[in-house]
Order: sequence, then structure tokens, then C-alpha cells
Amino acid sequence: MEFKILETMGHEEVVFCHNPTVGLKAIIAIHNTILGPALGGTRMWAYKNDQEALEDALRLSRGMTYKSAAAGLNFGGGKTVIIGDPKKDKSESLFRAMGAFIERMKGQFITGEDVGIDVNDIEFMFMETEYVTGLSRAHGGSGDPSPMTAYGVLQGMLACIEKKIGQKSVKGLTIAVQGLGHVGFRLVELLTQDGAKVIACDTDARSIEIAQEKFQMEVVPPDKIYEVKCDVFAPCALGGILNPKTIPLLDCKIVAGSANNQLHTDLDGELLHKRSILYAPDYVINAGGLINVALEIEGYSEDRARLLTRNIYYNLKRTFEISEEQKLPPHIAADRLAEERLDKVGQIRRSHFLDKSKIRRTNFSLEKKKAV
Repeated sequence: MEFKILETMGHEEVVFCHNPTVGLKAIIAIHNTILGPALGGTRMWAYKNDQEALEDALRLSRGMTYKSAAAGLNFGGGKTVIIGDPKKDKSESLFRAMGAFIERMKGQFITGEDVGIDVNDIEFMFMETEYVTGLSRAHGGSGDPSPMTAYGVLQGMLACIEKKIGQKSVKGLTIAVQGLGHVGFRLVELLTQDGAKVIACDTDARSIEIAQEKFQMEVVPPDKIYEVKCDVFAPCALGGILNPKTIPLLDCKIVAGSANNQLHTDLDGELLHKRSILYAPDYVINAGGLINVALEIEGYSEDRARLLTRNIYYNLKRTFEISEEQKLPPHIAADRLAEERLDKVGQIRRSHFLDKSKIRRTNFSLEKKKAV
């Protein structure tokens, strides 16, 4: 069954990591390395079972391939999921063991922060491998990537607002934010600074309390956030929340948020499109954090990171153009945008590989003739 899933989704490799001494159970999924080494975060979550963890790793890693391609980065897609409760199961030894598994891949996969992981966890992994990003500034890294992710979501939101509502700012608009984690909290900060009315929810009471102390915002129970009358609904929690049960409840013009894999299936993108709700494909709008950590590998510059993240605005505008030209829902148009780059760069890479192989064969033939 698992091999059939890999074949369907196009993955290159899946690695199961187990170190019972430190309680580590994890999965590394490598989806595609046409553009370069796989880049993607490490997530820690209390999955119900191993199958749920595997499915999450496969979906997330595929999304990273498309995210890198759409953002114009020279990286492939990968993801690590650690099975465990991030509030109870973290330890230095667990993350160092995870780092050791990543080191064995010799640069085929580079990782960083994701849900349930912070910069301290990455620092422990760094003790065992250099193939991590999002390190603290003390180690020459860029630190927490969530502020750049939030900035990118705001840029994408502006592209949606201009397209659907016809204004160039969030001022005076009502934004419903689902989730006040690292990115959601930063997004609320940016939105309130720019004059938006924010209505938010979170499952963690302490997160709500901290946000209310800092921002002027309204709070609703998590199960009521879908029904909030708003201009923009911003999913900033976990994936799969846009589905046949929740989409009919939405009372918004736009869906634009930071969560990965927001659509439960592609059919849910069709459902949004039929309801005339403009959807910002998640891997296009939430690429700011990936851009941030990718630049860390090359030599980090915050100014350059913000400049490239600003391009999310233009990437979404191009996505909407393709959507209109080809009469496709935006989530399919975004796939076309990413697949076009994967195909073109893949052709160049394959051609380059063949040319190098011909040179090697020619040199080998000449050496044989000389030897004779």
C-alpha cells in the first residue's frame, strides 16, 4: 500500500528513523530533487498512528516541491515528521538523534523549523549535522522564520484583496485568523498595525490571552471561526481544514493564510471556486519562511529575504492570470506555474547530465586508444 502511495504522489525516497533509546520515531520524505537538494521543515506532532504521520509527511513534502518551484528557489521538496507531543516529549538527545539521521543523508535533505519545533530544537540538531537552517543569529543563522512567513502572507493577501475587492490595503477590512501560533500571531500584529479588524481563535487559552493583551482583536471559539462574516479568512493552523463540512460555512470573499495543505482534497478547491471565494494556494502564499531559510544556505541577508518575499504578491497575481486565461481554479493554476518551472529546469538538468556523460565517455575512449 505504501509503495502505491509513493508511486501516486511521485516521491523519490522515504526514510523511517527509529532510536528507541531516546524515544525517537520519525519519517523523512523526499519528494523531488530536480531543482536541487530537498528543503523542508521538521514537524513534531502527536499523530494518532504511524499511517497518519506517513500521510502527513508525504503531503507536506510534495507541497514543499511545489512551494520551492513557485517561489523560484533552486531546491526540491522534503519534510520530516517526528511522532511525539512537542509539549512533553522533547529532549536534547531526541533532537541530536534526529540530526544524526539527517547527517546520514549527506546533504540530500536540509531541514529547519515547522509546527512544534523551535530554534532551540534546531540548535540541538545542529550539534550532529550541518544540514539545518533557521539557526539562531549567534550561529550566523536567520533565526525564527515565522516573521518572514507572516510578511509573505500579508503580501499575498494584498494581491487577493486587490483582485477581489479592488483596494490596495487591509485597512478597514475584517480578517478572521484561525490559529495564533508563531505565524498567526505575527500576522495579527501586521494586520492590526495596518488598520484591519481582526477576529481570531486558537485551541490554546494562553495564546489567546497573550494576543489579547497585545492586540485589539475579537475572539471566537475555534468551531465558530468558519462562520465569521469577514472579508478574508486566514487559516494559520493545521492542514485539511477546507473540506465539504467547513466550506459551506464560510462567509468570506477570500481565503488566504499560512497553513500548509489547507485543502483536504483538490475537489475542495473546486468547491471554493464554485462559491466564488478567491483562494490563495497555500504553497504560494506561505513561501516567505522557505525563502528566508533558503537564503541562509547561500549567505543570509534580511533585506534580500524581504525583497524576494515581496514577490509573493506578484506570484499570486500571475497565478490568478493563469486561472483566468486557462479557466482553472487557482489551486490548479498554481500547480501549472510550479510544474512549468520543474519541467523546464528538469530538461536543462537532464541535458546537462547527458552532455557531461558524453564528455566522460569520449575521454574514456581517448584514454583507451592512447593506452593501446
